[in-house]
Amino acid sequence: MQSGRTDPGAFREAMTRFAAAVNVVTTDGASGRRGVTVTSACSVSDDPATLLVCLNLSSPDNAWFEENGVFAVNLLSAGDEALARAFAGEDKLSQPERFARGEWSKGETGAPLLDTALVSFDCRLIDARVIATHKVLIGEVAGLRASDAGSGLIYLGRGFRTLGGGE
Repeated sequence: MQSGRTDPGAFREAMTRFAAAVNVVTTDGASGRRGVTVTSACSVSDDPATLLVCLNLSSPDNAWFEENGVFAVNLLSAGDEALARAFAGEDKLSQPERFARGEWSKGETGAPLLDTALVSFDCRLIDARVIATHKVLIGEVAGLRASDAGSGLIYLGRGFRTLGGGE
């Protein structure tokens, strides 16, 4: 075990061993409609239902999430890998082109909810903080929509994998 400050490259490599659910986080409002693929999303509390999401500061357009004051966390199913890649920017598509790849509904907050998501959490932003290279958004869940159980999409070892949902 090393002491002192951890090397960022070693940390990134270690995190490749950390299996994480794949989500598309979306927003819509006065600043515009935006979506990004993230694996850094988790629950904070169940009463009130609260989630957090981490967005990289390297993209100035990620400020739209805070400016709009709403976001949705859409947990992807195994069949949504192409969508995950599109929202990760792999195809260099514009935001409208990315959203055209899926079927969307509006949540109570106005945030886009993916119709094929295993679960969509519709959130109102209650706090946002910069931590190193990321903006941490904390949202209270205003509504959620869950589909029938299915296989989830996870990211592990620098690749997408499928995790069975007990079908």
